[in-house]
Amino acid sequence: MKRIAFLLLAAVAVSVNAADWKQFRGNLANSIAVGESLPTELSGGSISWKVELPGRGLSGPIVVGDQVILTASSGYNEDRLHVMSFDSETGERQWERQFQATGRTICHEKMCVATPTPASDGERIFSFYSSNDLICTDLAGDLLWYRGLGEEFPNASNSLGMSSSPIVVGSTVIAQVEADAEAFAIGVDAATGDTKWRIERPRRANWTSPTILPGEGGRPTLALLQSSAGLTAVDPETGDVVWDFTEGASTTPSSSVVNGRIYIPSHGITTLQVTADGQSFEQVWNSPVLSPATPSAVVMDGMTFSVNRSGALAAGDAESGKRLWQLRLKGPFSSSPVASNGHLFFFNERGVAFVVKPEKDGGTIVSQFDLEETILCSPAAADNALYIRSDGHMWKFADPF
Repeated sequence: MKRIAFLLLAAVAVSVNAADWKQFRGNLANSIAVGESLPTELSGGSISWKVELPGRGLSGPIVVGDQVILTASSGYNEDRLHVMSFDSETGERQWERQFQATGRTICHEKMCVATPTPASDGERIFSFYSSNDLICTDLAGDLLWYRGLGEEFPNASNSLGMSSSPIVVGSTVIAQVEADAEAFAIGVDAATGDTKWRIERPRRANWTSPTILPGEGGRPTLALLQSSAGLTAVDPETGDVVWDFTEGASTTPSSSVVNGRIYIPSHGITTLQVTADGQSFEQVWNSPVLSPATPSAVVMDGMTFSVNRSGALAAGDAESGKRLWQLRLKGPFSSSPVASNGHLFFFNERGVAFVVKPEKDGGTIVSQFDLEETILCSPAAADNALYIRSDGHMWKFADPF
């Protein structure tokens, strides 16, 4: 199964591995854990390990091979930037590196400087922070290059903090740095840190993250940049704009792509079908009743799933947008869920985990487990295990053997 998944994903020219989770919301940035069999009965007995963490962090973990990589920030002004690697089997800390922030570190008290999730191309780690520092290390933690985007572009910041996570597409690291005074997206060469391209973006605070439209059947791979103005598809190598959806979109949850169809948090959820050549799109449907709050929507088994502000999980038909059912969960939620092996995995802000089994006619809470710590980050899934962090700790969940 993993071999099949690897071949399919390799074909879209995005460096992924079914056993890895290399960036925010997974290898294809759509919250789907391909080929994984995650534990569905979450409890104390399914915790493989729990490790203590320094400072603060809302960033999610990523997994590359046997390494679980995480960022944190510490210090009175949160100007100490941490990158850490843990052994995925034992939880033992393999290494930790610290750097000095060069940009603005003021954040809302709910957020912190280590809010964006890092990314990896399998050879390097790209750690991004609210200070707009973009730091590249190798897998041993050795510094390769450092871009102080907050120092280069000091007006691209806001008083609440920046949270957009970078993605890697081919040899390009893409980051959105968008605020009211200055806003841009940048494509950086993964090997050198040099700027490949930089494009101006709508000047409005934006906390969404870019995502990927994989190429297939002759369609090129595109990077999707979301803002209050809508969704823009760009060539990841050149930054050239391929097309624009201009009907507006949320500035908090991000878009998801499944099977060439894009699910945008726009006036609820708006779904686009991209043409075979990737040069344009058609709107398939819009559903105001499926509107996501902070977590991004996820698509699995022909259904869309979104959580609203009251903590209700809404399921919709992915072909028509018709709402199928709602299931009340205990919110609020900041983290996006993970979809895998026919289940959905949620963590609310109070640290309660929910595993939901969705069907066309309704959803069932399979298990529920309280970690008793505030959780705002999105989980990672790799090697049949689930990883989640709070400010103080990181946990690995896996079925005991």
